[in-house]
This record gives sequence, C-alpha cells and structure tokens, in this order.
Amino acid sequence: MCINLDFDLINEALARSQLSLEAPSSCSAVGMRTTEIRATLIESYKCSELMINTRSRIQMLQPNEEQVIESKVRRSTSWWKQMWTLTQRSFLNMTRDIGYYWLRIIFYILVSISIGTLFFHIGRDSTSILARGKCVSFVYGFMICLSCGGLPFFIEELKVFYVERSKGHYGEAAFVVANIISSFPFLLVISLFSGVIIYFMVQFHPGATNLAFFCINLFCCLSVVESCIMIVASLVPNVLMGIGTGTGVIIFMMMPSQIFRRLPDIPKFFWRYPMSYLSFATWAMQGQYKNDMLGLEFDPLLPGYPKVSGEQVLTLEFGIPLNHGKWWDLTALVALLLLHRLILFFVLRYNKRPKSTMLWFYAKERIHLAKRFLLSNNKPFISSKNKQASLIGI
Repeated sequence: MCINLDFDLINEALARSQLSLEAPSSCSAVGMRTTEIRATLIESYKCSELMINTRSRIQMLQPNEEQVIESKVRRSTSWWKQMWTLTQRSFLNMTRDIGYYWLRIIFYILVSISIGTLFFHIGRDSTSILARGKCVSFVYGFMICLSCGGLPFFIEELKVFYVERSKGHYGEAAFVVANIISSFPFLLVISLFSGVIIYFMVQFHPGATNLAFFCINLFCCLSVVESCIMIVASLVPNVLMGIGTGTGVIIFMMMPSQIFRRLPDIPKFFWRYPMSYLSFATWAMQGQYKNDMLGLEFDPLLPGYPKVSGEQVLTLEFGIPLNHGKWWDLTALVALLLLHRLILFFVLRYNKRPKSTMLWFYAKERIHLAKRFLLSNNKPFISSKNKQASLIGI
C-alpha cells in the first residue's frame, strides 16, 4: 500500500479534469485513504517496542548539558591568554607602523631640542624665575598636544576591536590592559628622551631624584592624554571630528591650570572647583614646580637684598600651596590616569553595542524575508512533504 499523499492529490486532480482511469489507486482498492493509512501506522509505531529502543538510542548518543558546558569551557581561551595575544599583536602593530609612535618620538625629540635651545642654561638670576615657569608651561602645554597625532591609529585599532568583540573573541578589559602594556615602552622612550634632553639643556634642579621625577611626571601626563584621545576616538564617527574634538578636550583640560593663570586667581565656580582638580596639567605643573623650585635660591631683583628662596617663589609668585609634597601631586596624576582608563573601559563596554544588536536583528529579518521569497518562487515544484516542512519552519 502507498502512504504518500501525492497519489491522492493526483487522483483528485485527474477526477476534476474528468480523466478516466482504468483502476483506482492501490490505496482506494482497500477502501482507505492515504491519510488514514498513515495515521494507523503512526499509532502503531508509537505503541511499538521499536520506538522505545530508538528513543533510548537517541538519548545515549545525544550529549547532556553538562558535557556541552565542559566542552565549551575547555575550548574557551583564558583571559590571560587573550590579553597576552592582544598585547603581542598591538605591540607588533605599533612597531611596524611608523606613524603610530616612531614619528611622534622624532617630533618629541625635535621639540625637546627646541625647548632646550630656547631656555638653554636658564641660570638662577631674578629673570630666570619667570623663564622657568614659561619652560614648564611649554613642556606641559604644547608638547602634550602632539599626542593627538595618534588618534587615526586609535580609530583603526578600535574598528578591529568592535568586529572581534562582536564575534566573542575577547572583551573590553583585555583590550584596555593590552593597550596599556603595549604602549608602555613607547611612552617610556618618549618620556626618557624628552626628559633627559630638556633637563640637562635647561639645567633644572640638579639631582638624580629630580630627574627621575621629571621623567615619571611627563610619562604619567602623556599616558593621561593618550587615554583622553582613546576615549574621544571611541565616541567620534571619523578622524577629522576626532582630531578637532580631541584637541578641544585637551585644551579645555589645560585651561584651569597654571599655564594661563595662577591658581588663586582662577574663578572658584566651576574652574577652580572641580575642574582644577580634574585637570592633569594642574597636578603635573604643581609637581614640576615643586620639583624644580624647592631647595633653590635665586638672586634678588635689586643688589644688596637677600636671595629669594624657592618656597617664596612658589607661594608668592606662582600661588602654589605647599601643604603637600610633589609626590602627592604625582599620586593624583596616577589616580587621574586610572580614572581615565576606567572611563575608557566603560565607554568601550556600552558604546556600539546597541547599533550592532540592531544590525543583527536587521540582518536576521532580511534573511527571513529572503527565505520566504525563495519558498514562494519554488512553491509549484515543492512536494507535499517538503511544503509542510517549510511551512512548519516558517
């Protein structure tokens, strides 16, 4: 006996077209339709021992949920492996691309030589007090703006990050930590080269500790600016807007510092509280002023008067409080660095995700419509079984 519904459909079509058949189908010969035969066979199979054996065999072959989870855990890569792989790849990219850091290192060295020649052997006379302040302002003002040159490369790196994160390869924490480690040698080279050149050509306060503080302070300041640039790069749509926005943010953070006005003269509302405490330039310049001025004595403005100490210069001329030391200023700068990296982590975590989710749903809907279109075009050629299966799948 046949159990295919196509034979009944053919018989009905032939009957409607008034075509005579010599004999009815084998299904009608026994007085039963194909649907009745199929229903009888299905009920018999459900009550048979064959179905029980088949179900037990399927359960034996199908892995349980715990085994699937264990296999996924074994296949998944650890966080440390992800971070180390990202660090190696990012460092290799920074090393190969001359515009990422190498060109900026050359520019920093050239600017450092220019600063050294402008303030060469600044001395300790009365006119050198303001010259030292101008030199420090030049270092933490103009030189820091050179960090905007790395923004196009940050944007390209973020594009790769968004694609790989959408595929589940790694997360934001591994990316941020890998970027810190991979950029550390280049920022260290910039800080050491620039710091040594400026320090010995200008002849700041002598001493190995003072030189080390100057280089570390410059390194932390550069790291904070790099973090600001990366935050801007993750928020802007293109490079041109990123360069303009990044430069504006850096200048805005410099405004409530000693580059433009003394701290006591800054308006207290908004600029002094809280912006001066959030400005990296404020803490960097305070620390460098203390590092250079404390312990020095300058010649008086008029002959015969006693020499002016560095403490008097800091409090009276620059308006810098001496209630805490230079290392506390450096600690505040490190805290700002960690804060900016934390902000970068949250920006990367919650940025671009809604857009990628919408694109995923859009692509899924388009695939669904394409399937329906193909099924509608192939409808006359689909058998009844495939037709029912496709309708159930839709």
